[in-house]
Formats: sequence, C-alpha cells, structure tokens
Amino acid sequence: MRTALFASLFACVFLVAAGNARSAEEPLRYNVVDLQAEAQREIQNDLMTASLYVEQSGENPARVSDSVNKIVNEALRVAGNIKNVKASTEGYQTYPVYGKNKQLEGWRVRSEIRIESKDFNSLSNLIGKLQSTMQLSYLGFTVSPEARRQAENELITQAVSNFRERADIVKQSLNGRGYKLRKMSINTGGFHPRPLLARGIAAQEVAAPNVEGGTSQVTVNVNGTIEVE
Repeated sequence: MRTALFASLFACVFLVAAGNARSAEEPLRYNVVDLQAEAQREIQNDLMTASLYVEQSGENPARVSDSVNKIVNEALRVAGNIKNVKASTEGYQTYPVYGKNKQLEGWRVRSEIRIESKDFNSLSNLIGKLQSTMQLSYLGFTVSPEARRQAENELITQAVSNFRERADIVKQSLNGRGYKLRKMSINTGGFHPRPLLARGIAAQEVAAPNVEGGTSQVTVNVNGTIEVE
C-alpha cells in the first residue's frame, strides 16, 4: 500500500516538475495573430511549346513502325537545324487493332515529339513545315523558368512589405506598442499559365499559325505569425 502511494506521489511530483520545465522553456504567448499576404504580377509569356504526332496503321507492324520512325527522325532533324529550338520525343506506342469477333486486323503506331523555343516566329514556321507529315496536338505559351524565378524574387520583397503593412494594422487595432515576428513562410508556387490548345490536319503544306503569347500570373504568398506587445 505504501509502495503504491509513494509511486503515485512520485508521479505527481514528476508531472509538476515537467510542467514547470515546459513553462520555463515555452512562456505563455498573448496577442498571437496569424497573418497572410500576397503579391501578384502579370508577366509576358516568353516560351512557346508545341506537340506534334504521327499515327499510322497497317498489317505489318515492322513496316508501320519504320514509316513512322522515318517521319519522326526527319522532323527531329529539321527542328535540330533551327537555332534556339529544342526538340525531343514525347511518346511512342504500338498496339493491335481488332475487328469483328476480336480478330487481329493490324497494328497502329503513334509517335509524338515536343518542340519549344522563345523565338515564336521560328517555332511557328517550323510547325507549319512539320504539319505536312504530322498533326498538331498541342500549342501553348508559358513563362520560362528563368523569367518566372526573376519575377518571384521581385515579388517576395513586395509580399513581405504587404505582410508588414498588415502586421502594423493589427498592432494598431490591438493598441500595441510593437510586435515580434514569430515565424514566416514564403510560397512561390502560385503560377497560372494560360495554354492554347490546337489541332491540325496533315497536308502538303500548311501556313504557319498566327500566335500571340499572352501573359501568365505569378503569385507569391507570405504566411506568418506575430505577437503584439
């Protein structure tokens, strides 16, 4: 009985001591306020991206693949000869084609390439050339990583300034003498591109598409906690 009582008293003393230790380490906070601020900017899209594909069917999968590969290889060669244009393969698919009674009738092969450049005119003319043998599946505009990073760096300063302005408003509303910044986080993930979808039909010669890059919105968010004194 005494042993159990001693153990209980020891546990209580331990909890009180632990509580006092936590109190010493973590003093009570008053007038703690969470705030959020942001800064936005519309910036010009400076990167144009397009995807083109070729799709063919036939009874002999090797012949179909060979035909598709020749078209794609030629498209990559043409794109590679144009300065400031990046080209790469995006996907390659080979799958069977079934008819009635689920009997195999042939094979279909599809291959897709992606091209991008900051030179809109050069890329637009390239698209026109490639559409003689390929079809356009996507055309879009966005902000290049380096331009977006520069805009975000400039917006961080503005967003932090907006946060301080709100902190001052809170301080005045609470009749405080000042405030301490307890923590702050900055999120530069706010990016909203505006893509343009397009579809084209293969022909002997296709006029280059008329393009306008437009703009995208870049946003920086600041979240923080202040303690008004």
